[in-house]
Amino acid sequence: MTLKITNISKAYPNGVQALKNVTLSIPNGMYGLLGPNGAGKSTLMRILATLQEPDEGSIHLIEPPQIAPLKPGRIIDVVNEKDEVRKTLGYLPQEFGVYPKAKAQDLLEHFAILKGFSERKSRKEVVEALLRKTNLWDVRKQKLGGYSGGMRQRFGVAVALLGDPKLLIVDEPTAGLDPAERVRFLNLLSELGENSVVILSTHIVEDVSELCTRMAIIDRGEILLEAQPMGVMKSLQGKIWRQMIGKERLAEIAKDHCVISTKLFAGQTVVHVFSDDKPGNDFEPVEADLEDVYFSAMAGHIGNRKPEPVL
Repeated sequence: MTLKITNISKAYPNGVQALKNVTLSIPNGMYGLLGPNGAGKSTLMRILATLQEPDEGSIHLIEPPQIAPLKPGRIIDVVNEKDEVRKTLGYLPQEFGVYPKAKAQDLLEHFAILKGFSERKSRKEVVEALLRKTNLWDVRKQKLGGYSGGMRQRFGVAVALLGDPKLLIVDEPTAGLDPAERVRFLNLLSELGENSVVILSTHIVEDVSELCTRMAIIDRGEILLEAQPMGVMKSLQGKIWRQMIGKERLAEIAKDHCVISTKLFAGQTVVHVFSDDKPGNDFEPVEADLEDVYFSAMAGHIGNRKPEPVL
């Protein structure tokens, strides 16, 4: 299965241009859509989930060709064939409500009925399998109002997986989770990308680096970079430099060098600088990670954005 997004644009009545000619080709597996809050990620996710209309562009869900007999796979027009898309779609939005007094098993059965599982025995089997897959079987009779944030997210995945979707969209799924719940949730997602297109929309760089074989970085509605995480990290080796300074020197460093990120450590500021050559004797080389890729793309040193000149 491949999701083909071509020149999608979307503007809101208040004048905000949420998406500008977004074009992506997303194959089977985990695909990361990375960007800051307000970058246009959720707008794109809602359009893919058939909840909003784009102003321009097209989206197609392309099934692989059948081997025997040889024939092309089915092509679904996501914008104009919403009912067909919904038959194979699973969607976990950034925020979703649950009925706090409902038990997990009962509510999941209700959603299964809505999804078309009318036969009682098969419905029971599907619900049990999903509760076990999301590690909620032991708490299936507990009311959802007593679930932790991570448990609610896993319940949301169980709902999204009803009907074995071939397109699964998860929007900011780990925001607000504690570290242990985040690890459990990411392990669950990693299992789902083997036979489906799974799009992970997030502003958390670590989520993408740990899960996704391909990714795109979006900001202000535009795609800045589309790449394989490992490949683009490798391309940055020898171009990221680090120095630990007092915060009073930050303005001086920023004036003379292409600073891509800063963070506090032990009372001092760790500065990462983008440079093809060693920027000074006090800098040391750093093995580039996906965070360096992200900030380099945001600053325009890689990808489609033009860098701002150092004044």
